[in-house]
Amino acid sequence: MTNYQPDQPGSVPPGAPAPAPSPAASAPQYGYAPAVPKFNVLAIVGFILAFVVSIAGLIVSIIARNQIKKTGERGGSLALWGIILSIIFLVIGIVTAIISFVAAASLVNSGTTY
Repeated sequence: MTNYQPDQPGSVPPGAPAPAPSPAASAPQYGYAPAVPKFNVLAIVGFILAFVVSIAGLIVSIIARNQIKKTGERGGSLALWGIILSIIFLVIGIVTAIISFVAAASLVNSGTTY
């Protein structure tokens, strides 16, 4: 017992074959895949420089971050990590330099020779 109603659109009488899919739905889709944005080279360079020369890494990473905002390239998080690591390593370097100078000055003033 089916609920066949001839006045309803899309209603199929009992025993009738199913409607064929439209040609557009069954046709294979050809074409090019969408282009993936490339990585910003300065973001990679800035991240690497953060470990080697912190101040240069900071400057290059900031420039890369600004470029990425304008161009929409990939590498925004890499540039951000370059900025963060550069700042951390700069602070560590400054603190180490201050401690070294204070230690050297205290050795000079103590009169002890080694």
